[in-house]
Amino acid sequence: MTINQIFHEGHQGLARVACLLGGAVWGLYWIPLRTLDSAGISGAWASALFNLIALVFIAPFILIRLRPWLAGGLQIQLTGATLGLTLLVYSTAFLYTDVVHAILLYYLTPIWGALFGRLWLKEKISPDQLVGIGFGIVGMMVILHIDEGFPWPRNIGDWMALSAGILWALGATMTRRFPEQHTLDIVSTWFLWCTIFAIIAGLIFQGSQSIPDLATMIPVIYWVIPIIVLIVIPTFIAITWGLPQLNPGTSGLLFMTEISVVTVSAAILTDEHIGVREILGVVLISLAGLAEVILPRLRRAK
Repeated sequence: MTINQIFHEGHQGLARVACLLGGAVWGLYWIPLRTLDSAGISGAWASALFNLIALVFIAPFILIRLRPWLAGGLQIQLTGATLGLTLLVYSTAFLYTDVVHAILLYYLTPIWGALFGRLWLKEKISPDQLVGIGFGIVGMMVILHIDEGFPWPRNIGDWMALSAGILWALGATMTRRFPEQHTLDIVSTWFLWCTIFAIIAGLIFQGSQSIPDLATMIPVIYWVIPIIVLIVIPTFIAITWGLPQLNPGTSGLLFMTEISVVTVSAAILTDEHIGVREILGVVLISLAGLAEVILPRLRRAK
């Protein structure tokens, strides 16, 4: 198959690789966002700047595909808006809670993916998925300190990470429900809505006086642009191309490479405490995603 055929017709194996590597890259996404926050571009404005730059570079694709983009109508706008809101909530969560807590609460995604797949796509929830859901719930309780009372999220960052996981599962289900949507159209709509939501959130929650000035933005532009053009945009295109070819539970599993990358990078680059509770949470929530793969193989091995 040619590259053009693969891009338009799909390829299950490469779709899995795209989501696997996409998860690994996303595991480092928190680093530039926290760096922007340290440079004075805080909260939603960090996400706004990041996605606005991406939108500028992907704008030519919007112009080239303007007619089919507009023809996508409400479906593509809802898909892009859901993914855009996911990205905003997820990326901002890292600024308000521990990195490891944010990633683990976000990666309860396989639970929500299985539920959305059942409710919307009429896909049956298998016994293996139920086991995975059980691991995920126990992992969430460990992370949220069930031994200290009812396991509510501890702060706004925890709530944002948990909400982002639900939104991502919904967005992934939408790409599978409407597979005719073109990858570039979804990616451009994704960046567009994330930028819009980030600006609105910045104005509402941080106020217009918090808008970063040019003197603050110019020094960071030089390193932000290469990261966005060479890493972020290609990763988003690969993820968006791969998602519709996989069910939400499978894609959630493959993205779990992010957990390992985040845990290792946070341990190296931050002074956040990563103790027994966090490690146990990593194991349990990883098992939640791996249950669909491990359990069938164990049965075949008998």
